[in-house]
Amino acid sequence: MTHDEAVAAAHQLARALAPGAVERDRRGADAVPQEALDLLDGSGLLAITVPAADGGPGLGPSTLAEVGRIIAAADPAIAQVPQAHFLMVDLLAVHGGPDLRKRLYAEVLAGRRIGNALAERGGKHAQDLKTRLAQGRLDGVKYYTTGALTSAWIGVSALTPEGRVALAFVARDADGVHVDTDWDVMGQRATISGTATFTGVPVELWFDYTGVFEVPQQFGARAQLYHAAIEVGIAGGALADTRTYLREKARPSTEAVRAGARSAADDPHVLHRYGRLTSRVRAAEALLADAARTLDEIGLVPPSADEAARGSLAVAAAKAFGSEIAVEAGAELFALCGTSSTASKYDLDRHWRNARTHSVHDPVDWKYHHLAAYDLADIQPPNHGQL
Repeated sequence: MTHDEAVAAAHQLARALAPGAVERDRRGADAVPQEALDLLDGSGLLAITVPAADGGPGLGPSTLAEVGRIIAAADPAIAQVPQAHFLMVDLLAVHGGPDLRKRLYAEVLAGRRIGNALAERGGKHAQDLKTRLAQGRLDGVKYYTTGALTSAWIGVSALTPEGRVALAFVARDADGVHVDTDWDVMGQRATISGTATFTGVPVELWFDYTGVFEVPQQFGARAQLYHAAIEVGIAGGALADTRTYLREKARPSTEAVRAGARSAADDPHVLHRYGRLTSRVRAAEALLADAARTLDEIGLVPPSADEAARGSLAVAAAKAFGSEIAVEAGAELFALCGTSSTASKYDLDRHWRNARTHSVHDPVDWKYHHLAAYDLADIQPPNHGQL
């Protein structure tokens, strides 16, 4: 599959997903979106970043970002399901041994998805892990397990007896694995990122995850690039619905009629706000594309800490700005389209709810902080997975 073929497949998938996005949002965890996920898994897109040496297309960040943006504009919840999958594919390329790569890449090339079980609740901070891998057995409870419910495999972070973090891969249907649908949030509802419980699960496939961040790396940047693509996709989806509503449904306000407007699009204030919004969405798309090109240049293994920092900061800018514009686009929709657009039958509030829910995965203020610290004082950003 080439870049153009991947983009075409993403557009085809987006067209298939768009008609059901409202219903999936409304039903949330009450109904697993299996039909939509089957379309995703069967699209061929899950394998686009598998290295050529392992039988895949070996496509890079620019392709991945564009694919994610296109799908997210149609349904950001379905777009988010494979976010960790692509991270796992990247990690395997650098840190997976030959047997691990052969085993899991064969699954990915066959359209079998890897879900995630990295985050936990209840600790003092996000990295306060209670899940343990000891004597070949995995025990613990995870949350925010996007994709795990319907995946073939799950990547699970766990502490070893030596105090290192392992990334273990277990089959979704393995004994001792239970994934719940206790996902009750205001946005990104169809991701069903609830609780996963692991009880004495046997583990054969794993590697040292702590070591990933002991050297210059781009895994955080590449993972965040896809998150940025989701935000920018949400912004584009909201803008598209705003345009459609203004052209087909919106009436001019009384003030606009008094000023001579015959349609909502004749209102000079609507024109100004819409023009401002569309410019900012395009700017977010440009930042995303620039960040992706930067990661293309640097490669999966950065040649130096300086290059790793360059990639991380480029993505930080795209993610921070994209998050703000997605939230803005979801809110501006109603200012532009008027009270009638808030009717529940349109479900247009899903854009803001999805953007707001997804945008707080990690704070944008710290991204701006690291950008400024580097620019003003040559302080390199931290080498972790959230930048």
